[in-house]
Amino acid sequence: MNGVTEPKPGTGSPGCHARVALSDEVKAALAAARPVVALESTILCHGLPFPANLETHRAAEEAVRREGAVPALVGVVDGVARAGFTEPEAEALARAGRSVRKATTRDLGLLAARHQSGATTVAATMAIAAAAGIRVFATGGIGGVHRGAAETFDVSADLLELSRTRVAVVASGAKAILDLPKTLEALETLGVPVLGFGTSEFPAFWIRGSGLGLEVRCDDAQEVAGALLAHWGWPSAGGVLVANPVPEESALPRDEMESVIERSLAAAREAGVTGKDVTPFLLSRLAAETQGRSLVANRALVVSNAAVAARIAVALFAAAPRR
Repeated sequence: MNGVTEPKPGTGSPGCHARVALSDEVKAALAAARPVVALESTILCHGLPFPANLETHRAAEEAVRREGAVPALVGVVDGVARAGFTEPEAEALARAGRSVRKATTRDLGLLAARHQSGATTVAATMAIAAAAGIRVFATGGIGGVHRGAAETFDVSADLLELSRTRVAVVASGAKAILDLPKTLEALETLGVPVLGFGTSEFPAFWIRGSGLGLEVRCDDAQEVAGALLAHWGWPSAGGVLVANPVPEESALPRDEMESVIERSLAAAREAGVTGKDVTPFLLSRLAAETQGRSLVANRALVVSNAAVAARIAVALFAAAPRR
C-alpha cells in the first residue's frame, strides 16, 4: 500500500499491535512519541454526503495539525486495520461512501478473515487506535442507548468499548436521536468518566445542551490531560468521554430539533429501518428537515472536536512522565 508500513506477524513497536498498518507519517510520529489524534472513517463514509464528507475530513485534519498533532484516519482496507491514510486514499473512501461497510468491533476479525474493507465506528476506531498506541480520538458523537431500547435492546457497542479501552474520546456528547438520560446512566454503570469541556451540561450533538447536568467540568486541555493520567493510573480503568459542545454559532435549538427527531423516528419505524441502518437514515432525514442546517452543525462539531482532541493530545504528551 502506498505510504503505509505493512504489519508483519510477530512484529510491532511497543504499544503497537502487529495487525495495525501505520502510514509512514503516523509511524514516525509514534516512534518519536509525538501527539497523534485518531479520526473515524464512518464519518467519512456514512456521516455526510460527498463532497461535504471529504471537505469536513480535510478540515478536521487541518485542525489537528494546527494544534501541533498528527491526524490518523482509522479504517479497514482489504481486511487490514489501518491508522493513517494518504490524501488519495481518504478521497477514495469518501467517494465510495455508504458502499463501504459500517464496521464495529465484532466485525474486525471477520473483515480480516475475508479480506474485506470497513468504515470503523467509534468502538472499532477506539480498538484500532489503542492497538496502534494512539490515546486520543476525535469523532462527532458517540452511540448510546437508543429510544425504545427496553423493547429493542438496541444499545451501541461504543459504550462497552469506552468501558474497556484506554482511549480519550472527544465528542459532542451523544447523538440527539438517542435516549440521552439512559446513555448517561449506562456510562456511569460502566465506569466511564464524562468530562464536560467548558460545559457543565451534557451536549446533544447538534444541540449545545441536553438539560442533563455533568458532575465534572474541565476548562482547558491541561486539566483534561491530568484527569486522563490519573484515571489511567488505575489498573481497571478504561476510556474517558470528553464532551465538547458544538460551536455556538452552528448549534441548533433543542425544542426545534426534538420535534424534528420525533418525526424522523416515526418515519424510520414506518419504513421498517432497524439496527445500524437507523442512524444514517435519521441523519439523512434530519438534514432534509432542517434544510441542511444539521449538516452545517455536523461539520462544525467534527472540526471543533478534532481541534480540542489535538490540544489534549499535546497536553497529554507534555504531562506524561518520561522514562
